[in-house]
Amino acid sequence: MDGTMVDSMPTHTSTWGDFARKHGLTMPIDELMRRTTGRTGMECVRLLLEQPDMPDAQAWDLLFEKEQLYRNIFGPVFAEVKGFSQFYAATRAQGLKAGVGTAGDIHNVEFALSHLKMNPPPDAIARGDEGLSGKPTPAIFLAVAQRMGVAPEHCVVFEDAPFGIEAARRAGMRAVGIGTSYSAAELAGPHVLAWARNFDELMESNFLENLHVVTS
Repeated sequence: MDGTMVDSMPTHTSTWGDFARKHGLTMPIDELMRRTTGRTGMECVRLLLEQPDMPDAQAWDLLFEKEQLYRNIFGPVFAEVKGFSQFYAATRAQGLKAGVGTAGDIHNVEFALSHLKMNPPPDAIARGDEGLSGKPTPAIFLAVAQRMGVAPEHCVVFEDAPFGIEAARRAGMRAVGIGTSYSAAELAGPHVLAWARNFDELMESNFLENLHVVTS
């Protein structure tokens, strides 16, 4: 979702930076994002504060504070990744199922979907606040596939981060790199079908038209 469907990663980066400074962390922001992108919010809080046994209630309170700041800042300037809505509409027009697998929590999912107004809505959603482990484990993607009733080997994951690309591989799924934050080399793998800076580029390459050929 974040960085793939919605162009939210700059705001997530800045608000994680605010979180780090407030809690006395000196980790460079690029290293902080490398360690956390794709993980669930609770995993991020515990990892950054080096408190793996932090009680759930405390972790949720800290995470809600950070994510509310993100929504307050990003809401007025909300933007999708370029071409996402058109690409999503094209997938549904072809009769393809579509699901959302995100490490984000219910508040961020509802926030994003309320702005995107996807029609029809996703066939399935799996979130990081459901007790599923975050990426690079495949749990979130496998949950989406199961809820859609689609075998993992018939799924294609669209991902903007290395942890997500690795999670797709572990799930037995193909992947497409969306380069809003990382290069083609950083989102590479034998299961990766394509890389594009955004969905406009993917549409221009006739990705959907060639999808059956490249996945067969």
